[in-house]
Amino acid sequence: MTKFTRRDYIQGTLAMLAAAGIPSSASEAATPIRRAPLQNDRGIKLALMLSPGQNSRFRLARQMGVTHAIVGVEGELSKVPSSQYAETLAKIKAEFNAAGLTIAGVESHPVPAEKIKLGEPGRDEEIRNYCAAIEALSQVGIPMICYNFMAGIGWYRTNVEVPARGGALTSEFDYQVAEKQGLTKWGRISEEQVWQNLEYFLKAVIPVAEKANIQMALHPDDPPISPLRGIGRILISGANFRRVLNIVPSPVNGITFCQANFKLMGEDIEALAREWCAQQKIFFVHFRDIQGAREHFVETFHDNGPTDMPHMLQVYHESGFNGPMRPDHAPTMEGESNEHPGYAILGKLFAIGYMKGAMDGLHIPYA
Repeated sequence: MTKFTRRDYIQGTLAMLAAAGIPSSASEAATPIRRAPLQNDRGIKLALMLSPGQNSRFRLARQMGVTHAIVGVEGELSKVPSSQYAETLAKIKAEFNAAGLTIAGVESHPVPAEKIKLGEPGRDEEIRNYCAAIEALSQVGIPMICYNFMAGIGWYRTNVEVPARGGALTSEFDYQVAEKQGLTKWGRISEEQVWQNLEYFLKAVIPVAEKANIQMALHPDDPPISPLRGIGRILISGANFRRVLNIVPSPVNGITFCQANFKLMGEDIEALAREWCAQQKIFFVHFRDIQGAREHFVETFHDNGPTDMPHMLQVYHESGFNGPMRPDHAPTMEGESNEHPGYAILGKLFAIGYMKGAMDGLHIPYA
């Protein structure tokens, strides 16, 4: 039997490391394996949904290697008159920049917009504030608004404590349960009323956004089912989104491609993503998956749903998408509060790692 000395073992190990391209010293091991993107690299901008003042999450984002943020600003802008929107947004932007984060856009309406969606008295004042917010976002260099037109009821689930893998908590929608909850305080609102309200909004706002070069990225209804507790929902099909794009044709009239919602619509999400990327209409992607159909579904982790998620990343890349993309609605994991279902942080940490691993394996550039 051949005997190996400690010296033989060390020399052999170093030789194997060298052959494999693995650094053999502590200083070399500290060198990042993955090349940092160059300034002129055009890649998908991985982002997280963050709010002003979330310093711990800012640090976690940077520790994940995330450099872009999608920010909710309605709470802050609601506290000040429209004349102070730009000043307020500049302070928010400075806060994120100091943490090493670039704001790639704002999500949800930048100012209150419920009267706009419901067509109630006072909507013209909300539209004036909205236009002022668009101009202020342009002034401070925040390029995109992800907005929705779900009147009365926003994103909606009938159960937010469904046990998932390992005891994590996820959310569920069951149409039969929702129907049993009855009408909301707004009673019945027809789809046609919602269409009229959306058209009124778009005709007032899109010209302002085009002049300010702010992308208006419309989010689908979640769930994409109509009516929901008596309220018509209109952003429930690819055809209806095409109708929206044609109401006020503009380079800034576009889409938030929440792929799970489009899947629930029964759409071919790969074909739809390629179609709208080719038209440069997808400004923002919500990367998430679900199990089930629009009448009854549950949210999944990013790695255990039915969609081929790495393939979808390849589709966005091949189609030329270079905008912000954030993981959405991840389950709440061990040790976290479920106070805000779908918006805890550990599931997002897992999702970002999963997305980066898939993108590195497929040689998809990201920032």
